[in-house]
Amino acid sequence: MNPTRDQKNVTLKEVTAEGRGASATKDKGYQFSALNSGEAAAKNKNLNFILDIPLEVTVQLGRTRMLVNDLLKLGQGSVIELEKMAGETLEILANQRLVARGEVVVINEKFGIRVTEIISPMERVEKLK
Repeated sequence: MNPTRDQKNVTLKEVTAEGRGASATKDKGYQFSALNSGEAAAKNKNLNFILDIPLEVTVQLGRTRMLVNDLLKLGQGSVIELEKMAGETLEILANQRLVARGEVVVINEKFGIRVTEIISPMERVEKLK
């Protein structure tokens, strides 16, 4: 008897009994289960594995381009004009990839960011193109 794709569970006894005789496999009670059983447990293990991976999280206030000559002229008190308007949402990047947008908040005299939008996986994939 050869196992087919339709069979969900096949024991080692059943597989080897036909070829060698049932007495050769009496002590071996191994159970082979379908590949999709335990899928949830595997996903949890995979998720637990990545939880401790460090990410660099950056909040981007804005961007600008300038010539090296202009950069060298900067001094204390110089103002660099950014492309974003005051009050616009800020970009939140994880490992230099846009994952969310938010707004600036002040908590106990420290700056923070309140997440206002999570970038959907579909939007993230489209930005890679």
